[in-house]
Amino acid sequence: MTLSSAILFASLVVVTLFITWWAAKKNKTAADHYVAGGRLTGRQNGVAIAGDFISAASFLGVTGAIALTGFNGFYLAVFVPIAFLLAMLIVAEPLRNLGRFTLADVLATRFTGSPVRTAMATSTVVISVVYLVAQLVGAALIVSLLFDLKYWVAVLIIGVLTTTYTMVGGMLATSWIQIIKTVLLIVCAVVLFVLVLIKYDFNLFGPFSTALSEFGESFVGPNRTSDLASFDQLSQIVGLVFGVLGLPHVMIRFLTVPDSKQARSSAYTAIWVFFGFYLMIPVLGYGAAYIVGQKEIAQENKGGNLAVAQLAESLGGSLLLAFVAAVAFVTILAALSGLVIATSGAIAHDLYGQVFRKGKVSEVGQHRAARVATVLTCAIGVVIALAAEKQNVAFLASLGMSIAACANLPSLLLTMYWRRMTAQAVIAGIVAGLTLSLAIILASPAIHGDDAPLGFSNPALVAAPVALLISIVVALMTSPRGGAAAKAEETFDAMRITALTGRAAEKVGGAATRS
Repeated sequence: MTLSSAILFASLVVVTLFITWWAAKKNKTAADHYVAGGRLTGRQNGVAIAGDFISAASFLGVTGAIALTGFNGFYLAVFVPIAFLLAMLIVAEPLRNLGRFTLADVLATRFTGSPVRTAMATSTVVISVVYLVAQLVGAALIVSLLFDLKYWVAVLIIGVLTTTYTMVGGMLATSWIQIIKTVLLIVCAVVLFVLVLIKYDFNLFGPFSTALSEFGESFVGPNRTSDLASFDQLSQIVGLVFGVLGLPHVMIRFLTVPDSKQARSSAYTAIWVFFGFYLMIPVLGYGAAYIVGQKEIAQENKGGNLAVAQLAESLGGSLLLAFVAAVAFVTILAALSGLVIATSGAIAHDLYGQVFRKGKVSEVGQHRAARVATVLTCAIGVVIALAAEKQNVAFLASLGMSIAACANLPSLLLTMYWRRMTAQAVIAGIVAGLTLSLAIILASPAIHGDDAPLGFSNPALVAAPVALLISIVVALMTSPRGGAAAKAEETFDAMRITALTGRAAEKVGGAATRS
């Protein structure tokens, strides 16, 4: 790396540290740490939400997947805007009105027992750690490429930096770093997009035509290799579309705005950012396949995660490589911090504060517990990331989303929208979805390669329907009777009023009304 490249890389990291220092002055309470005190506007939060997705998974992983596998790699990203359209229509407003710090808080507005909160908190930790590993792998690969470090050394460095960002700056620092880096990432993608098109005399279809002639028809269109592969692809799409609605670190971002109107604005803004960004990704992927070469991409990293960095170096030399790598690095750090906040919130706020301490914990005590949980979360992520170097980061992220679709989404939707849902059904659905999805992944080719007991890796199409069915059956079997049924009806009505209006409900003559 040249001196000018090193200075550029260091400058962007220093900017993020300055933002963290600034945010630290405002990061005084648990609300500040978990949800930035609810002070972000809808547009600010929307850009930050977009930053959670156009990070290692999209910028590095999807581009690399397209470069190595062709059009099928685009499935890892193309359905994200649809997912956020659903989020805007279904969950953004009630989630903002019902939640405080975590997804378990949403369930607790209707089911107050510790078992429900424990189940959702456990699911949040598992999902967030899987997604965390994807980001850690991407960041470590970038650092090891740029500074010629061993992979494990890079993972440890990223772990320490992430811990520092999260402990000191909290959600406010994370959000503003996300906003700034999203803008930089769009600029970065546009620069690469234009440079690729220059190679093809600004013919937008040039990269596709070249890919067709060089790699064959299957490379530029949906590639159906076998029934199981097609099933896995469909399962992945289902997981991507519905998993977003249960992804903890994304859903809690709807709690960082002051009201439900701003929550809807967040989703709307994020959709437009996704739309612009993902239109450029196929051109970058096909451009990398031809300009850099598939063999060279796979040689550098088996999962193709460094295709963007290699493309930048081929098109603009070490200076452009440094800029792209620095932006990708900052992108990943911000995404990591958001994931750690979601995980530490589940551990400190839900498990420690509400389950073990029964809510009898001070703001200072909860804030301290969040910082301890931050260190623990980062340590676990680092250990797992050390073993996941060869996995494509977009694929790893898609597994996290699929687990969210299986474990979290059925319980969240049925709690918010179905009158007959019960606490036992919430627990049964979360346990079934989490257990079955993890079992499928652990028996899949993602873990065992060609010798895997199962022929597919993505659990969404199997585990999500099973979890939903179990939730419904258990709810019907455990529906309260008599006076308990009337009380459950009142609780549901009160929750619906709060979900729709943002106002607490009071009982008048046995019925829930607006306060």
